[in-house]
Amino acid sequence: MHIVKLAAILITGSVEAFSQESSRRLIVSIPDRKIALIEDGRLIRVYPVAVGKPSTPSPAGTFQIVSRIPHPTWYGQGQVVAPGPSNPLGTRWIGLSQRGYGIHGTNIQSSVGKASSHGCIRMRKADVEELFQMVAIGDTVELMETVPQDLAQIFHPAPIQPEVQAAAHAAAVGGAE
Repeated sequence: MHIVKLAAILITGSVEAFSQESSRRLIVSIPDRKIALIEDGRLIRVYPVAVGKPSTPSPAGTFQIVSRIPHPTWYGQGQVVAPGPSNPLGTRWIGLSQRGYGIHGTNIQSSVGKASSHGCIRMRKADVEELFQMVAIGDTVELMETVPQDLAQIFHPAPIQPEVQAAAHAAAVGGAE
């Protein structure tokens, strides 16, 4: 009887763990070529990215992270590229629920900030390695062709007014009265 109760508790706990939604999401602004990490409703970080070029655009929609692969192997166009400096995926692959698409590094760092990929989201090496540590399978990824007004400030923050900057500097150096 105790074994049955223990099994029921374990099954219930497992179901609850899987049914909890992640409080983390990534929002990609395709036109701004930026990705934002949001956790518990707070903006954690914004990174520059490369998005799909006009002939191979990034897909718009809501997806989930389905895989996380450090040092991925690239397969495509009849060739295989092992992990290393010539790998087009860079050092990290974050696979999305849209088959064949993901967030990854690149072996061409200068492509970041441009519409130059085959539809994936490319990031600089240090940025994708940092992001890779902060996301998990099941996290939501939203690729947006148009960013709603309520999210626009994430990608277009208002400039800090000179008087606010001066007051912050004065307070930091102990000169504020």
